[in-house]
Amino acid sequence: MNKAELVSAIAKRADVPAATVDSVILGLQEELVEAITRGDKVSLPGLLTVERSQRSARTGRNPQTGESIEIAAAHTAKVSAGSNLKKAAAAVPVK
Repeated sequence: MNKAELVSAIAKRADVPAATVDSVILGLQEELVEAITRGDKVSLPGLLTVERSQRSARTGRNPQTGESIEIAAAHTAKVSAGSNLKKAAAAVPVK
C-alpha cells in the first residue's frame, strides 16, 4: 500500500475528505521527525513505538578488498511493532 492508497482508505473509513487525511499524515510525519531529532520517544499504544537509538562505533570490513574500516558511531531511528500489529501479523498463515 502506498501513501495515496492509505490516504484514500483512511478517508473512506473515517468519512472525511482525502485532503484532510493527507494533511494529518503530513503533520504526523513532521512531528515524528521533530520528536526523533529531540530524542523523544513516540508511542502509539498497540500500534508502534518510534525512538532514537544509538549505534556504537565498530570495526567493519570492506567486502571487496577485505580491508578493515572504522565505522563511526551514529544515531538511528528504531521502530517497534505494538501488540495489535504483532497479533495481526501472527494471524496470517505461513505459506
